[in-house]
Amino acid sequence: MTTTAMTSMTQALDSADFVLFEGVVFETEYLRVPDEDIRADDVVLEARRGEDEISLTFEEIDAAEPLGEGAFRLKNGALLRFLAQVTLH
Repeated sequence: MTTTAMTSMTQALDSADFVLFEGVVFETEYLRVPDEDIRADDVVLEARRGEDEISLTFEEIDAAEPLGEGAFRLKNGALLRFLAQVTLH
């Protein structure tokens, strides 16, 4: 992943309350921002929607193509978008 793409992914991971994965919204349960110690099989994202769960490793997101506004196309073709909860006062 390029430095720009990794920065974009890091920012998106850091503020994600939810993820949209292949058109389905999941609530994030675990996020790990990639660092210099991360390995290909380390989990960077776990999310749940009722009984459904998703888990993505660093290898799965490493070659993701940034599409803008927190959206990424994974190397397997899946669409992943990070969403932050908005609070209005």
